[in-house]
Amino acid sequence: MRTTLTLDPDVVQALEQLRSTRKESRKQLVNEALRAGLKAIQKAPKRRKRVYTRSVDLGEPLIPWSDNTGELLDRLEGVWRRDIG
Repeated sequence: MRTTLTLDPDVVQALEQLRSTRKESRKQLVNEALRAGLKAIQKAPKRRKRVYTRSVDLGEPLIPWSDNTGELLDRLEGVWRRDIG
């Protein structure tokens, strides 16, 4: 079967590099690459091993959560922060 393909420049470059090392025709290399690619696409993806992370109780926080940034900075840096700002 005869088909016209438009190849991206990076694909042409890789094909030509492979062609210079393997001494095969473009037709043979394109057919081999398409067969390998189609076979890889048809395979089911490998299942990854499930990873579990243990939880650890860190206890009470040293600084209670605050939605007020100014209040939180006062607790962390002390009253001297107000004198600077």
